[in-house]
Amino acid sequence: MIRVAWMCMLLPLGPLLGADGPTLSTAEIMARVAANQDRAEQLRSEYVYQQHIHVAARRTNGKLAREETADYQVTPMPNGQNKELKGITGRYWHKGEYLDFQGEPVPEADSLDGELVHSFRDDLSNDNSKDGLGADLFPLTAKEQKEYRYELAGEDMVQGRAVYRIRFTPADRNDISWAGEALIDKDEFQPVTVFTRLSRKIPFWVRTMLGTNLPGIGFNVQYRRFNDGVWFPVSFGTEFRLHVLFFINREISVSLENSGFQRARSESKILGYEAVP
Repeated sequence: MIRVAWMCMLLPLGPLLGADGPTLSTAEIMARVAANQDRAEQLRSEYVYQQHIHVAARRTNGKLAREETADYQVTPMPNGQNKELKGITGRYWHKGEYLDFQGEPVPEADSLDGELVHSFRDDLSNDNSKDGLGADLFPLTAKEQKEYRYELAGEDMVQGRAVYRIRFTPADRNDISWAGEALIDKDEFQPVTVFTRLSRKIPFWVRTMLGTNLPGIGFNVQYRRFNDGVWFPVSFGTEFRLHVLFFINREISVSLENSGFQRARSESKILGYEAVP
């Protein structure tokens, strides 16, 4: 009888307890994520690493107009990062043929495609970010979270780790900003993957009167947890159409990989490129 009585008392707790403990609300999950972002940035600030960036601009018929591949050494600093270009190669269409180039200064840098490719290559990183990626791409910090609404869409397994699936949209539905989904590690409340798209279409009058549109724009960022518990964004990818002021019409693709992580202070190396289960 006593055992039955105890079971009856515990029944109401069933919906609140999962196999791994209490079920957290979306607000609680995101509060922990926000708290961990600052801590993760501080840990990442102890490492130098290599960054590989490829940017390509294609005409609407799919023909390559220009591409550049650049390799950097990134040294995070107390208030940002220092990026040193180690090498650059590329090719571009010129008078009916493709011309290859290597090193700086890059040829035809002031052409339409030269400026476009350089802009995306240069602006992908943010001087105030310790991740090698623009800080405003991730609506996960405490500051950014104020501008968004979040919804717990479920749970899943990714690379052997349990994750929350969190959907996000701008708090103001009239804003044109990022919307998408973040996979959040259940144990450490760190992002594993972030997918984004524009929260809504660019207004019709902008598309028609100014001839400006960005169909398909969004990005995919993958994170990995390394042996010492540090989470790094290791890859970034995006493809979209850029249509500006009627005369710029290109398909843009950008990819980034971070690798070769080393602790700057103790010179100890993060071995490998694979996640820790």
